[in-house]
Amino acid sequence: MFNLFRYHAFFTTVDQDRFDTVAADHIHRRHAIIEQINAELKNGALAHMPSGVFNANAAWLAVAAITHNLLRAAAGVVGGRMGKVRAQTLRTRIISVPARIAHRARKLILHLPRAWPWATEFSRLWQSALGPPRTVSI
Repeated sequence: MFNLFRYHAFFTTVDQDRFDTVAADHIHRRHAIIEQINAELKNGALAHMPSGVFNANAAWLAVAAITHNLLRAAAGVVGGRMGKVRAQTLRTRIISVPARIAHRARKLILHLPRAWPWATEFSRLWQSALGPPRTVSI
């Protein structure tokens, strides 16, 4: 019904003969993605570095990066509305599960709340992690 246009300005110091506007915009958007990742890491595990020792902080940084990558992989498996949420949202909705664990007949049983709004997303992640492997046709 309505033609809607959005205009965004960006500034660069790169010469016009090196990159056209589309290429410069692509580079600008890639930088925006890494800035989002840096913000998530700083608001997460990197908010409190555990030590004054460089090697301990380097190990903490490596674990924080691995954790972030695993959370992004989990978001990709869950998909849907959880596919692009922030890491903190994934931790509170999918990872921190308000569930009860029971063992019966050598099987692990997970009792989720009845009206838990993210049960479908969690079940998809659970089945992907613990279910049978997917078959791949070559």
